[in-house]
Amino acid sequence: MINGTYFSNKVCLVLYWDNNIKATQICRLTDGEWFDEITEDLQNLINLGIQIENVTCDGLSNTIKTVRKVSSNTVIQRCVVHIQRETSSWLTRNPKSQAGIELRQIVRCLHLIKDRNDWEYWVVSLVKWYEAHKEYVNEKTYCQKTKRYWFTHKSVRCSFIHIKRVLPNMFHYLDNNNIPKSTNGLESFFGHLKQNISIHRGLSKEHYKNYIKWYLFFKSNENRFS
Repeated sequence: MINGTYFSNKVCLVLYWDNNIKATQICRLTDGEWFDEITEDLQNLINLGIQIENVTCDGLSNTIKTVRKVSSNTVIQRCVVHIQRETSSWLTRNPKSQAGIELRQIVRCLHLIKDRNDWEYWVVSLVKWYEAHKEYVNEKTYCQKTKRYWFTHKSVRCSFIHIKRVLPNMFHYLDNNNIPKSTNGLESFFGHLKQNISIHRGLSKEHYKNYIKWYLFFKSNENRFS
């Protein structure tokens, strides 16, 4: 799993986590999730002899571009929870249209897909939804101000297009039990780290970074020291 998290002092932790052994493979303390830095990190992992068979990530373009550049045969699994969260935010909790209501119900079932049978039912429901609401999704309105046509129902269309775009990389976990379907494990790890570091207020930026490094070290070696 590859994911980044940001702290209040503009420190960004990018973590490369092996989900099978529950340990950090490599990490970077920086100020953002940058293409060049992620490329360097992945190349370092490969140089160490680590075979990157699959990567689960939240869909950050820099991460996906890097994986495809450095290790073109690596399977990219998009985080199902992030997809669900993004589409739900566009649709809102109470969509105003029938198309939005139905699509939100389909999206809410996304994380429940556990096998190819579930997958088939879900995909069929999505296809049927689009067939029923195709005109609504593709409807355009002419804007006098810009002198251009724009899609009328942006939130519903954005949600559907987003799902359609990431669909090829959403369900690799169904065919390989070693592929985590989401980065939830890392999100929980980040939450615990932030809770612990918040106790030590007033640390300088350098001491802040050192605290994170030691935290990662001991967490990765918990079983050895217990």
